[in-house]
Amino acid sequence: MGIPSEMRDMWVNRGKGLLIPSPAEEQKRLRSAKCTQEGAKEGFKAAVIACALTTVPTLAAVRMIPWAKHNLNYTAQALIICGASIASYFITADKTILACARKNAQLEDSLRRQKQ
Repeated sequence: MGIPSEMRDMWVNRGKGLLIPSPAEEQKRLRSAKCTQEGAKEGFKAAVIACALTTVPTLAAVRMIPWAKHNLNYTAQALIICGASIASYFITADKTILACARKNAQLEDSLRRQKQ
């Protein structure tokens, strides 16, 4: 049985419209993809650094400070470390992506002015 080939081809080609993107649109899409990748890399670097910088004081506090020793179990320690890492990832990735997008917008403006 299965799906007839005409119907399968119709479903496969459904996402492709009749319009063909211009080279400028393709370049814009590639620049935005590059910004996203760059943001993810920078965010990962920041998360690794934040993880290392929060692990040492958290574990030291649990061993030396009586209040932390009694009130911070393993889950709380993990939440402190992970919370700092996740926050630093998203903040850095967002800042990097916005800076790259701003740079791309300035590039488009300068190219548009050169054409005029």
